[in-house]
Amino acid sequence: MQDRLVGGFALPHLAGVVVERLESSAEATWLYARVRAGSASCPTCATVSTSVRSRYQRRLNDTPIGGRPVWLVLWVRRFNCTAGECAVRTFVEQVPGLTARRRRRSQPLQDLLHGVGAALAGRAGVRLAGKLAMRVSRSTLLRLLRATPEPSLTAAPRVLGVDDFALRRGQVYATILLDMETHRPIDVLPDREAATLAAWLRAHPGAEIICRDRAGAYADGARTGAPDAIQVADRWHVWHNLGEAVEAAVVAHRASLPEPPAELAAPSSPSQLLDQPTMQPDKEIRLVTRTKERYREVQQLLADGASRAEVGRRLGLDIQTVRRFADATSTEQLLANTRRESLIDPYKAHLHQRWNDGCTDTAILHSEIREQGFRGSVQTLRRYLQPLRPIEDGTRRHLRAPSTPPAPKPRRVAKWIMSDPAKIRPEDQRKLDAIRARSPILDTLAGHVHDFADMMHKLRGARLPQWIAAVLADDITELHSFAKGLHRISLRSPPG
Repeated sequence: MQDRLVGGFALPHLAGVVVERLESSAEATWLYARVRAGSASCPTCATVSTSVRSRYQRRLNDTPIGGRPVWLVLWVRRFNCTAGECAVRTFVEQVPGLTARRRRRSQPLQDLLHGVGAALAGRAGVRLAGKLAMRVSRSTLLRLLRATPEPSLTAAPRVLGVDDFALRRGQVYATILLDMETHRPIDVLPDREAATLAAWLRAHPGAEIICRDRAGAYADGARTGAPDAIQVADRWHVWHNLGEAVEAAVVAHRASLPEPPAELAAPSSPSQLLDQPTMQPDKEIRLVTRTKERYREVQQLLADGASRAEVGRRLGLDIQTVRRFADATSTEQLLANTRRESLIDPYKAHLHQRWNDGCTDTAILHSEIREQGFRGSVQTLRRYLQPLRPIEDGTRRHLRAPSTPPAPKPRRVAKWIMSDPAKIRPEDQRKLDAIRARSPILDTLAGHVHDFADMMHKLRGARLPQWIAAVLADDITELHSFAKGLHRISLRSPPG
């Protein structure tokens, strides 16, 4: 009765063994059993053998019962293979669905741990397994996942996603292929060459739509390997490329970002007022000087007929750096984002006014701007105020409060333009509206971006030719390359 209850009803995976004894304690449950069958088949030649050579005990960890671990102590037999031509002399019997060669866990427990690892991976899987009375390490869970055989892939999914990723940034890249309907990766290619993608598509037919970035290699590979498939540019890359074009346009028209200077108020003590000291760090001054000198050297060598690779060798620069200096139209474009906005910039007006009023205690000034939202430390403020301390003759410097707030960085303005108006902070929206009012070019740029976002969000692809024509008709040259690229894609895609 105990054997039938355990093996057939409560634990069906033990139907192939005879449970002879059951012991239970507060720590674990022990099942002592033997194999029910009287013979076994050779795993190599499948010959059935009844010739027993020896017996020994195997101890297997099984699925928990009642919140306690279960250990199965199983007597197994080693059989002689009776087939003379078989290379195997002896073999150990296995219980289907319960044991496997060189495994210390039962098959049900192995499957259960694999499911936990697939759902939660390492540390989280270990925590859940511990709650279920299954002791396992995170390395074991990951090893079980890696040991899972990959499903055979004979055909490409209907909607195939193609994108690159870096194995070693800047040097080694590969290609990942995804099923865009299930959002699961299906294969990885060793590089991002057109021939590699084309060969994979020919070996795995069936792709009807290929969603990719705007790289020319992927376009050629998709056209060669799957000529009947529709190529579409994925939304993320299209929006990312638009953002790069918008930032370039903002940098080119960065003169419109600062607010116009207002009338300066007369100082209360002209005899004590000195010019505001330069707050630009020495490191930043050196960076500006070096950038201007390097730009002049690169442009001169290129004008003398040197190639970009030769310029890099002469000046000891990476080819990407040479390309950046060669493509820049001026040093202003290179220096557009060299200086990061300081944490103190929004609070300079208050600091200058309080300093001129006679409050020079760093701790007091820090507490005042902390209440206004300053997130920096006292040391940051002290470094900013240090040049204002009394000089050798005891004269205290005065600061005139800045007549205009610092201009926002081009990258931040580009972010405002690319953002949903409903999600921009009110103060940022007011700054953007002021910039658009001062610059007709940036106002037109923001209008184009909003029209494109509306077209993408509402899936109105039929308006794309009209949008491209409107962009090419304007003088925003930074958007022309993006628009022409979209035009080339639209020519290869079906209408609508």
